[in-house]
Amino acid sequence: MDHVKALAIKGVMTLLFLYVVLTLGFGVSFLNVLIVTIVLGAVSYLLGDLYLLIKTTNSVAATADVGLTFIIVWLLGMALTGLGTGTMAGAAAISAVIIALGEYFFHIYVVYKRLAVKKRLKAYMY
Repeated sequence: MDHVKALAIKGVMTLLFLYVVLTLGFGVSFLNVLIVTIVLGAVSYLLGDLYLLIKTTNSVAATADVGLTFIIVWLLGMALTGLGTGTMAGAAAISAVIIALGEYFFHIYVVYKRLAVKKRLKAYMY
C-alpha cells in the first residue's frame, strides 16, 4: 500500500509540473502530458527511486532523474506532439530541471518510508 501512495504522490507531482511546462508553456495537449507522466513515473520510480537511490545518494539519484526525464519527455514528446526537435528539447530540459527538484524531496520521503532500503542511511540527504 505504501508503494501505491508513493506512486500517487509522484504521479500528481509529475503531472502538475509537466502540465505547467508542456501544456501552458508549449501547448501540448493534456492527454499527451498524461501519457508522458505515466511512462515517466513508472520508469523513474523503478530505476531511480527503488534501484539507484539505494546504491547512491539522493543528489546522485536526483541528477540521474534530470537525464532520464529529459530523454523520456523529449523522445515521447516528439512522437506524440509533432513539435520540432529543438522546441521539444527545450521543453524537456525545463521539465527535467523542475521535476528533478521535486524528485530530490520525493527521495527523502521514499527513504523515510523505507520503500527503498538504504544501505547507507546517512547518505540519503546529500
